[in-house]
Amino acid sequence: MGESEYWLDLARYDLETAKVMNQSRRYLYVGFMCHQVIEKSLKAYYSQRFKSAPPYTHNLSLLAEKAGLYSVMAEEQKNFIDFLEPLNIEARYPTQKDKLLALLTSEKCMEIVQRTESELQWVMTKL
Repeated sequence: MGESEYWLDLARYDLETAKVMNQSRRYLYVGFMCHQVIEKSLKAYYSQRFKSAPPYTHNLSLLAEKAGLYSVMAEEQKNFIDFLEPLNIEARYPTQKDKLLALLTSEKCMEIVQRTESELQWVMTKL
């Protein structure tokens, strides 16, 4: 298995985890797992394109930029990764848990998961 396939396998696993977290109403972790999906899909793309290990960062915009995808992303895609960005840290170390949980409703989490799945597919079409 190549490095890009390794990252994609992890991304797919994390997507399924996000779905399970949503079903079990663990909404704080839905955003976290969706962030992980996008991060790992970008790392898959980077590793395939450059035939080297991706940068060690969790910053989605930076990863997309370094991978060469940011410039071809639609504005709504950029806005989505900007939305996901703080969920990586906030899910693990919530400073405003109540505020975050008010935002992450069942409907919103369903939308986030669907959007994440769509973005994963988009990156995979670029591979």
